[in-house]
Amino acid sequence: MSEQNREKILEVRDIHVSFGKGRKKFEAIKGVSFDIYKGETFGLVGESGSGKTTIGRAIIRINPITSGEILYHGKRISGRIDRETNRNIIRNIQMIFQDPMASLNERAKVDYIVSEGLYNIGGFTDEKDRSEKVRKAMLDVGLPPEFASRFPHEFSGGQRQRIGIARTLIMNPELVIADEPISALDVSIRAQVLNLLMELQKQYGLTYLFIAHDLSIMRFITNRLGVIYKGVIVEMGDTEKIFRNAVHPYTRALISAIPQPDPLTERDKRVYRYDPAVHHYENDPPVWTEIEEDHFALINGEEKRAVDLARGSK
Repeated sequence: MSEQNREKILEVRDIHVSFGKGRKKFEAIKGVSFDIYKGETFGLVGESGSGKTTIGRAIIRINPITSGEILYHGKRISGRIDRETNRNIIRNIQMIFQDPMASLNERAKVDYIVSEGLYNIGGFTDEKDRSEKVRKAMLDVGLPPEFASRFPHEFSGGQRQRIGIARTLIMNPELVIADEPISALDVSIRAQVLNLLMELQKQYGLTYLFIAHDLSIMRFITNRLGVIYKGVIVEMGDTEKIFRNAVHPYTRALISAIPQPDPLTERDKRVYRYDPAVHHYENDPPVWTEIEEDHFALINGEEKRAVDLARGSK
C-alpha cells in the first residue's frame, strides 16, 4: 500500500533530546524524523545507548525534547500542551517497558496494577465495570483472572511482562511503544510473548513502535525499520528491503552479527565491525538519499555512486 493511501498516526519531526547543561550537556538524539502508519509495526534498532528508548520515552512525554516536534494525528503533543490533549495521549499511546521486574509496583496487587491507568482517567463506570475490564485484559494476555489478587513477586518474568501488557491493553490504546519487551525474558518464552503481541495487534487493530537491538526479531515482527546509531537514523525503510539490500555500513555490521542456527554457518560467518572512519564526509557530507522505493539511507555522493555501480553490475 502506498504512503498516500495509509493513515499517518504519528509524525516525529527533526527532534533533538539533550541531557545536562553547560559543559555536561549531552545530546542523545540528533535530528530524528520518521512517520508511523496505522496498523503497522515500525521498528527502531541499534546498539545499547543509541537512543532508541529515549525516542520512545519522548513520544509519551517522559523525556522532554529540546527542539523539533511530535505530532499525533496531526496535532502537536510535544512541549506544553493542554489538559485534554494530555489526557488523549494517556488514553491512546501506551508503553510496554523493558524490565518486567522493575516496571510493576511490588506493593500493589495485580488488580490495581492493571487498573491504574483506568483510575487516572476515570475509564470505568463502576467497580463491576472495572473488574470486568481487568478480567478481560488478563484473559487476553493468557493469565487466569484469579491471578489479579496476587502480588508481582509471585510471578515469573514472562508472567510479569504479560501483566505489563494487560496494563497497556486495558486502556484500549491505538499506539503501543514496546521498549525491548522480550530482552529481559528467558529465551524459551520470548517467542510466546512475540506471538502474543502479534495476536493482540490483529485483535485490537494496534499500531506498534517496536524497539530492540536484535535484528532477527525485527525481521520477524516489523513492517518498516529505522536503524539508529548514536542518536541519528542512518537507514530506514521496508524491513525486507533493508535486509536484502543494506546500504549503510552500520546496518551491514548489525546484520552480519545475527546468530545463525546452523553451527557450521555460524562458525564460518564473517562479522563486520562498523568504523565511522570508513566515511569521507569532510567535503562531501551525507544526505538522506532514496535507494529504492520505501528505502532510504544517510549517505554522501561517493557512497551513492558506489550503490548505483553495484546495482548496475547485478
